[in-house]
Amino acid sequence: MTQPGNLRVGIVGGAGYTAGELIRILLYHPSADLKYIQSRSNNGQPVSSVHTDLLGDTDMVFSDINFEDTDVLFLCSGHGKSVDYLNNNSIPKQVRIIDLSHDFRLKREGNEFIYGLPELNREQIRGASRIANPGCFATAIQLAIIPLASAGLLLDEVHINAITGSTGAGQAPTRTSHFSWRDNNLSVYKAFEHQHLGEICQSLRQAQPGFDKEVNFIPVRGNHTRGIFVSAYTRFEGTLTDATEIYNKFYATHPFVNITSENPDMKQVVNTNKGLVYLEKHGNKLMIISCIDNLLKGASGQAVQNMNLMFGLDERCGLNLKAIGF
Repeated sequence: MTQPGNLRVGIVGGAGYTAGELIRILLYHPSADLKYIQSRSNNGQPVSSVHTDLLGDTDMVFSDINFEDTDVLFLCSGHGKSVDYLNNNSIPKQVRIIDLSHDFRLKREGNEFIYGLPELNREQIRGASRIANPGCFATAIQLAIIPLASAGLLLDEVHINAITGSTGAGQAPTRTSHFSWRDNNLSVYKAFEHQHLGEICQSLRQAQPGFDKEVNFIPVRGNHTRGIFVSAYTRFEGTLTDATEIYNKFYATHPFVNITSENPDMKQVVNTNKGLVYLEKHGNKLMIISCIDNLLKGASGQAVQNMNLMFGLDERCGLNLKAIGF
């Protein structure tokens, strides 16, 4: 499965949903040698005893990580734990780090991490040693509106409604992720104050300096397991043709984002690293629909995409995944 010279990979926090998807991708990545998967609560246990979908794919066990035998380290622990891990471990400078938590996404003094949205920062990612992988809602929303910002055409407030699956809440069970609560149910949470708004607005200001309008975000808990479906609108004075040209030009060199002329559905992206974007014009408003798999383009798939860029591999390497259409 692996070849001499392949990237030596370690994963910290290997028991969660994002780690499970990361393992699934890396086991069959043609240029990766997955050597270490760490989980404090499962040390010494077979990986497939936790990620039962990997039974027959690997006989690896959860173990400590030898940093001297690692080229790239993925941090998949919960928010706040990546900072602690880096503070408590002496990781050699040559080990590149991709953090999937919220810990390093916002720019601040001393933060050397590059924000890892390839559709915004691909060239910076190529030369980076530290990557802050974007949040799942943040990825889907940014794919919907960053082309307008990059054209300097975010002229007014942005209104967003987005629904996510239960895996977005993580593996640890809570009242609102329990099957009997989630099934046949919907609810709004963290309206106007979701934690991903910080990174979204940061990216919009990067793309369109001086942008100072409100981004109004209503997150919704869905009764499905995976996938994010965003519907957004904002004032736009051009035509639908104008908007389509802007989006097609922006994403022309980005292999995972597709502009569709047909109103999409979420199953078209589940189990893939794709993002679909669809546009409609209504009066002076542009409606944008964006959908991704929250565990792949919104987390682990995008992390591998970033790894590919960091090490000079084809951006699509290991990520040619088929959607589950039925």
